[in-house]
Amino acid sequence: MPFGKSKKPFEPFDENALHEYAVKALGRRMRTVAELTRLMRTKVEPDEYGRAKIDAVVLRLKEYGYLNDADFAAYYTKLRQDNASFGRRRVQQDLAQKGVKAELVAETLDRAYENVDEEALARRHLERKRVKEPTNDKEAARVMRMLMRAGFSSGAIFKVLRRWNVSDEALSAFEDGEAE
Repeated sequence: MPFGKSKKPFEPFDENALHEYAVKALGRRMRTVAELTRLMRTKVEPDEYGRAKIDAVVLRLKEYGYLNDADFAAYYTKLRQDNASFGRRRVQQDLAQKGVKAELVAETLDRAYENVDEEALARRHLERKRVKEPTNDKEAARVMRMLMRAGFSSGAIFKVLRRWNVSDEALSAFEDGEAE
């Protein structure tokens, strides 16, 4: 091949090289144990020996305090709540997708959303997205879908829409459509 690069044969990392790779990956951004393990799998043998290397590196990183799913979940929840104004359900889905255990997610979210006014958070989300008050039922439905994607409960969504004087007929139609 005149223009192709010749690929080097796959050489699995030894434990020290894998540790270095993991520290660099954590230096770029905070990760969960599951995310880091997924990254490291491509750098080692696909057998028990490779899994043992990954486990040893993960254990070492936990001992140093570089890798901690509880800290990650708390930090991530705080960021998503403060900066993106996301609701509880959205943050829960994101953390589960990142590989954080369900018990840890529930515990973290209980603490983070304990004293949060969900309606105010939804309003902040809409302000952040520069959403204007809906003038018809179609726009109200769009706002409702946006808030649902952002992880807010239907109760908080209906409170926001009622404050915007969305018609009761439209709200009941939304409720009926949601129940289906």
